[in-house]
Amino acid sequence: MRDIAPTIAIPTRPYGGDVRQVTADHARCITREQVLESPQLLRAIIATTPECIKIVAGDGTVVHMNPAGLKMVEAQASAAVEGRCIFDLIAPEHRDTWRRYHERVCDGESLAWEFDIVGLKGARRHMQSNGAPLRMPDGFVAQLAITRDVTETKRQTERLGHAERRSRDLLEALPAAIYTTDADGRITFFNHAAVELAGRTPNLGDQWCVTWRLYRPDGTVMPHDQCPMAIALKEKRPVRGAEAVAERPDGTRVPFIPFPTPLVDGAGNVTGAVNMLIDISQRREAETQQRVLLNELNYRVKNNMQMLNALLRTAQREAASEDARAVLGDACQRVVAMASAQQSLYNAGSPDNFNARDLLEAVCSSAKQSFDRKVTIVCEQAHGEIANDAAMPLALILNELLTNAVKYGMRESEGTVRVGLTRDDESCVLYVEDDGPGFDFEEARRRSSGLGLVVGLARQLGGRLAVQRTPGARCTVRFTAR
Repeated sequence: MRDIAPTIAIPTRPYGGDVRQVTADHARCITREQVLESPQLLRAIIATTPECIKIVAGDGTVVHMNPAGLKMVEAQASAAVEGRCIFDLIAPEHRDTWRRYHERVCDGESLAWEFDIVGLKGARRHMQSNGAPLRMPDGFVAQLAITRDVTETKRQTERLGHAERRSRDLLEALPAAIYTTDADGRITFFNHAAVELAGRTPNLGDQWCVTWRLYRPDGTVMPHDQCPMAIALKEKRPVRGAEAVAERPDGTRVPFIPFPTPLVDGAGNVTGAVNMLIDISQRREAETQQRVLLNELNYRVKNNMQMLNALLRTAQREAASEDARAVLGDACQRVVAMASAQQSLYNAGSPDNFNARDLLEAVCSSAKQSFDRKVTIVCEQAHGEIANDAAMPLALILNELLTNAVKYGMRESEGTVRVGLTRDDESCVLYVEDDGPGFDFEEARRRSSGLGLVVGLARQLGGRLAVQRTPGARCTVRFTAR
């Protein structure tokens, strides 16, 4: 009676249900013992392995090499290699090293090393070998080695190393102070400019910053773990617009602007950061010098305008006719308006723009002092900034319209005048409005040289003057915004 083959249960569906019985006659099985005892299977594994498997005798003779190894050395068949000395395939400059490692393996060590080979057709490849001693029962000693072709890996590593060296050389050549950190903020690189700015040579591994001590622009101490680089890494974002002051070990201080930027890998994980420190010492010195010159210029302009105003006032008092005194009085008031504009530009401290409200309030305040009536001037709205070259024309226009509103728009000895300066994307509108009876523009223009001046100044700004009854008078000048 023959043995009954064992049965194997195979599910017909992934998640249970009926099963069918299949005998081992229908599904051939192989046991672990059969695998270990099968020389055919072992030969198949060696033949199909994509890495070089070779046996090298103690004297360097190649005993066996699998097909992957034959391909690596550009051999068409095993006969081209087996029986030859392995040193015929090793690059000449690597033979002594290979021989030493081979001898140590044959003496019983398991070792790994790298070397170059030169194939039978002349191709040079870089190999990584893991060798182990092979001792046969008959006393035969050899090296059993598994060797991988790592030529492309080496080339990529060399390319990366070359790119890294080029990057470091580039960073070193830059005049700005630059340093890099790992993800924990520990310094991994700094260039010579960073050493010069810090006044010291940092240590690789220092955390957050290359400087000795840090201060905020207001002079308070800035702990290193609160510096912009620390914030950039902790919050995983670039930091812009910050300023700091570095104190060197010799006590000198350097104001600078940092540009810390986290570095991320393909998965979005922060791997480190790079920081560029821009020394703004010269800028600060230039700003200080500019402020000194601006103060001097403002002082001289103010003095000249005060002197001119004093001369006009003297001439006004000495004038024989009423008309002359009126003209000189208007001239005095216009000089005061220009002085108010000048002061607004000085207070703004900007080379390009001034604040609209500052100008309106300054001109209204100076104009009010010259009126012989009880006038209330209300600055209703004024916001934004306007180009500096519009300051003088606007101050003179506003002064003339205020004077006109008081002269012709107030029936009583007191009243209110409202002013404002609005703007949109394309234009600005200056308005002066009173509660008086209003006036005819053409008739008033014939009587008042000031309105003619307003028309000319409005044209200079690329705008025009308009007058409306509200039922009082509302004078507006719309001009191009800059």
